[in-house]
Amino acid sequence: MSRFDFTPYRRTTVGFDRLFDLLENQARLNAGDNYPPFNISRRGDDHYRITLAVAGFRPADIDITAQQNLLIIQGKKREEVEDGAELIHVGIANRGFERRFELADYVRVERADMADGLLVIDLVREVPEAMKPRKIAIGGGAQLSAVPAPESDKANAA
Repeated sequence: MSRFDFTPYRRTTVGFDRLFDLLENQARLNAGDNYPPFNISRRGDDHYRITLAVAGFRPADIDITAQQNLLIIQGKKREEVEDGAELIHVGIANRGFERRFELADYVRVERADMADGLLVIDLVREVPEAMKPRKIAIGGGAQLSAVPAPESDKANAA
C-alpha cells in the first residue's frame, strides 16, 4: 500500500483538513476487500451513477443508507438451502458486504433500482440558490442577480 504524504499541502492550505483526512482514510480502507465490484459514472455535470454487481442478492437483502456526505450500501448474507441438495462446489459468492461512498456537499440519492444482478444508484448534486454565483452591482445598492448558467449546463438540462 502506498501512503501519500500531504504534509506540504497541509502547511500551505487552510480549511482543507477534511479533504486530506478523507483521502488518507479512503486509501487505508480500500486497501483490502473489493467485493462487490462497482462502477461510478458521470451522466452529466450534476448527475452520477453507482452500479454494483450484486448477483445472488434480492432487494430485501440490501440496505441503502444515505447520510450527510456518506452513502452506505450493505448486503446481508442469506443462509439458503436448496431442497436439501448438498453443495459440492460453492463458486457464487454469497457473503455479506458493506460499501461506503463519501459524497460531496449537496449530493443526494435520486433513486435506486435493481435488475439483472446489478444495483443502480442515481445521484444528483443540487446546489441551493443561496450558494450559486451571483452578480454584485457596484455602488448600485443591494441589487443582486443570479449568474446565468453556462451553455453546456443548458444543453444538459434539455
